[in-house]
Amino acid sequence: MDLYNAFALLLVAAAAFAYLNQRFLRMPQAIGLMMLGLVASLGLLGLARFGVKAVVDLAVLVNKLDFSTFVIQIILGFLLFAGALHVDTRRLGRLRWPVGVLALVGAPLSTALVGGAMYGLLPLFGLPTPLIYCLVFGALISPTDPVAVLSILTKANVSKDLETKIVGESLFNDGVGVVLFVVTLEVALLGSQQVTLTHALGVFARETLGGLALGTGLGLGAAWLLRTIDNYQVEVLITLAVVAGGTALASRLHTSGLLAMVMAGLLVGHFSRSRGVMAEVSQDYVDKFWELVDEVLNALLFVLMGLEVLVLNIPGRTVLAGLAAILVVLVARAVSVAVPLGLLRVRRTFQPSEHSLTILTWGGLRGGISVALALSLPAELPRELLVGITYVVVVFSIIG
Repeated sequence: MDLYNAFALLLVAAAAFAYLNQRFLRMPQAIGLMMLGLVASLGLLGLARFGVKAVVDLAVLVNKLDFSTFVIQIILGFLLFAGALHVDTRRLGRLRWPVGVLALVGAPLSTALVGGAMYGLLPLFGLPTPLIYCLVFGALISPTDPVAVLSILTKANVSKDLETKIVGESLFNDGVGVVLFVVTLEVALLGSQQVTLTHALGVFARETLGGLALGTGLGLGAAWLLRTIDNYQVEVLITLAVVAGGTALASRLHTSGLLAMVMAGLLVGHFSRSRGVMAEVSQDYVDKFWELVDEVLNALLFVLMGLEVLVLNIPGRTVLAGLAAILVVLVARAVSVAVPLGLLRVRRTFQPSEHSLTILTWGGLRGGISVALALSLPAELPRELLVGITYVVVVFSIIG
């Protein structure tokens, strides 16, 4: 019952904040909801200092929600499928080189740069941290959040090619980033002497290739089923089953469920829009259903991120380290975008636009996925430090 109460509270808060944002602030949903969640949390923290029982009970309810499981295994799977479902796959196909290179080169490069920089900076704040733990932080903070990106891009007046580039890179970047996080965390827990390069590459391949293969199978299977019937209720149910069953299966197979949902969403979206696969009425219902799922879960995610302040312990030194990490992450993002763009310039078929570097750097928002990965860290690591720094960077990324 406590879990139900916590979820009910989250849903009520999301509805209230969404109304206030739409009625008064009129900001992009991701920014408005997180700001209102943060303001509410800070106000409640002030009341908690006076021992207000209702606030203490509220903090207990929020703490009962397993943020990591809730976000990575439930919310993000549905959100990534919904986001990929509406991507223009033909335009994405034309931009496959920039999207692929940005995700596959950018995420590992950013992980290395952030990890190395934080290893040198943290001792300055009296927080010396082993290099492998800094690399774990680099891996969890490098994924850009497609949920936040999609939420904000829908309000921005950017070209369709640039929007596809940013969204496509973000969708695949987070999958690669999560795989890097799994590998670096395994090295941190087992020790570098017990994890060989072959083992690490095997884990990376299993997570990445396995996730892409699973998503391809699910997407093609769902597209075939959708082609053989004409009933929008069943067709919506099939897409729901793909996400719910696919993420559960990916967890059992130890592959990347997030990459699987991106591939499944892209394939279902592509084939469902092909002539003769789905009736126009069914297509309309499926699109509207997933747009609604996207909006509701998006609201829940960013309100939850705001309310997490109630249960996080972030000391002053950690806040200062987080402020330094903001600059580190921005510089690392700029470099990890500039290098792939430089490689792409060699291909005369793709020439980045004048402002690609600036827009891709600032468009690399960090959000729920980074917070969820940080909160999933075990107690053997400096968990409170890494969670605190991550939260500071994420708040700046979305609001700043």
